[in-house]
Amino acid sequence: MSLSLSTCTLLALLTWFTTSLLLCNGFPAYQHHHHHPRFATHNYRDALTKSILFFEGQRSGKLPSNQRVTWRRDSGLSDGTAMHVDLVGGYYDAGDNVKFGFPMAFTVTMLSWSVIEFGGLMKGELQHAREAIRWGTDYLLKATAHPDTIYVQVGDANKDHSCWERPEDMDTTRTVIKIDSNSPGSDVAGETAAALAAASLVFRRCDPTYSKLLARRAMRVFEFADKYRGAYSNGLRKYVCPFYCSYSGYQDELLWGAAWLHKATKNPMYLNYIQVNGQTLGAAEFDNIFGWDNKHAGARILLSKAFLVQKVQSLHDYKGHADNFICSLIPGSSFSSSQYTPGGLLFKMSDSNMQYVTSTSFLLLTYAKYLTSSHTVVNCGGTTVTPKRLRAIAKKQVDYLLGDNPMKISYMVGYGPRYPQRIHHRGSSLPSVAAHPAKIQCSSGFSFLNTQSPNPNILIGAVVGGPDLHDRFPDQRSDYEQSEPSTYMNAPLVGALSYLAHSFGQL
Repeated sequence: MSLSLSTCTLLALLTWFTTSLLLCNGFPAYQHHHHHPRFATHNYRDALTKSILFFEGQRSGKLPSNQRVTWRRDSGLSDGTAMHVDLVGGYYDAGDNVKFGFPMAFTVTMLSWSVIEFGGLMKGELQHAREAIRWGTDYLLKATAHPDTIYVQVGDANKDHSCWERPEDMDTTRTVIKIDSNSPGSDVAGETAAALAAASLVFRRCDPTYSKLLARRAMRVFEFADKYRGAYSNGLRKYVCPFYCSYSGYQDELLWGAAWLHKATKNPMYLNYIQVNGQTLGAAEFDNIFGWDNKHAGARILLSKAFLVQKVQSLHDYKGHADNFICSLIPGSSFSSSQYTPGGLLFKMSDSNMQYVTSTSFLLLTYAKYLTSSHTVVNCGGTTVTPKRLRAIAKKQVDYLLGDNPMKISYMVGYGPRYPQRIHHRGSSLPSVAAHPAKIQCSSGFSFLNTQSPNPNILIGAVVGGPDLHDRFPDQRSDYEQSEPSTYMNAPLVGALSYLAHSFGQL
């Protein structure tokens, strides 16, 4: 039977379309060399779905028709008008209504890294993860539209914090804060370059045009970060401190940004930049914290892949730097410098400690993947640490977060039988627009903050700051250190949950 030309064309188009769709929704799954364990105490797949859904509850701007967190409505639709720029969109970083560019960029970088490493295991959740990334990158493209300028904040945090109101009712000043050649910010600019570069890898095959736009912008933003050096909190202290003050300096972000651009563009100038500047940017610094402010450990792990897997010999030292970080986490190792609660939770800081739990778990699983690919191990002063051991430590941390802890509570809202009811989050704690269409004024919202009633809107998937050093968690709305969720707590967890769900045969 001979096919007509039009049928052939149709078939070719169909084949192209399904292949494109596969590219858009599928990442090559990396091969495991071990069988699925038979039994898992947690439904990691369910937790993964919820961890990504959370980002929809944090959206600012005009919400799309496929918005799943339906108690939220449009907000911040005039953001940027104070400076005659369009800054509508992006994310509220935590429980308030300010858009801080520094943690938002880190969130996008970590969501992208989660997809780059474990996207091939995500199945149906991959598309949602990409949408979460794109909601962030669309905003970062707006914030970097003008050369040598980045809009790094919308909203006055002090004024915002003096109100307890829904984002939909927001009437506090939407002050627009920027960095430029006169008031530099290599930290936030370096992180923004990292976010755009990492995201360009996520969209490389399914949306090449968008991917190229992200990569080109990342290069331009990084050039600005490197050329005009300085910490953004020097010039913007009254706006960004103490909220997202840059405590670790900007050197780590320059190294981190260069590492992501090296990975995304393969342009030799970035490898050269890393080789020339690595030491002065603190590559060998012995710190064991990884989060929105300090990127040293993440940069070491990322660059060690280029040596371990791609055999870039000039990055040999980063394997040693990465090993030092890993050894600092191993309980009982002679190099261990990490504190754990009696219940076994990694404890770095009393304020939003869970962000370090999720980011460290992600690094452990990612490094285990690189070590497995290169058939290598970590040597901690005579103790051999295998990839399997790293995975076990990461799993224990995630399991604690999901409910295996002395309080028998899940620190992810909406997961498990018992979870935080009174999270420090304006939109979640106030009645929704659907339930209460009339505006709730700035100060009248505080009556909701101070009540003992559970939050009326469940922010599914939100990970809160977590317990104290003694595994205690009071579940008090006013206790922002322990009860506030944030985008940068969830972002690395997406990758960790993808790996665990897959390894237990749930995906």
